[in-house]
Amino acid sequence: MNINIYKTKEELSDKLSDYIIQNHLNGSIALSGGSTPLLLFKDLSKKLKERRNLNTKFFWVDERCVPPESDESNYKMAKENLFINNIFNSQNIFRIKGEIEPEKELINYNNILSENLLIDKKIPSFDLIILGLGDDGHTASLFPHEFLNFRNKEDCIIASHPSSGQKRISLSEKIINNAKEVIFHVTGSGKKYVIDEIINKRGNYKSYPASYISPKSTNLSWYLDFEASEMLTK
Repeated sequence: MNINIYKTKEELSDKLSDYIIQNHLNGSIALSGGSTPLLLFKDLSKKLKERRNLNTKFFWVDERCVPPESDESNYKMAKENLFINNIFNSQNIFRIKGEIEPEKELINYNNILSENLLIDKKIPSFDLIILGLGDDGHTASLFPHEFLNFRNKEDCIIASHPSSGQKRISLSEKIINNAKEVIFHVTGSGKKYVIDEIINKRGNYKSYPASYISPKSTNLSWYLDFEASEMLTK
């Protein structure tokens, strides 16, 4: 496990974007949503603004079952901040269609992964998966209340948010752990205790789905700002 700690979320984003540009522009990347990746997407688009039609393949870790124009759409956030100025070949952007009936889109997205990624032991294999982390220890849309139901799934899954019940389509634990590289990108003090428990394997760590992310490649990194890493540095 590789742990990278930076003073601010801005410095973290700068360093992580450099790493992605240097190592993964010709590969397949699964993106996460939420507010944390916003700076990363902006940094990537700024640093690559002179490039055109790069053939990086983009997928999503998870997506809410909402239309692509919804402010809740993970795709919309990436479209408005990363996929601008024709930097990337649009034919290589494989969004999860949240506006389609979840059961149908689940089949569709599993097929997209199978057709556009390397298959390793019958499971799709990404070059890079970038994950976020919830304060309840969830990652992707693998939530504690239903995580055990999905532990043996080799395909994508339909998950539900524990409070709202909103449906989401998500990569499974087995797909995530089949990636060549996995990076947790986490900022802010709200997750510092969960991060400490997961990394140091103490407290309630076994109840956190993120604790079960352990890629077969052993290539797992954490990119943290100082606030998120506070308990690790004491």
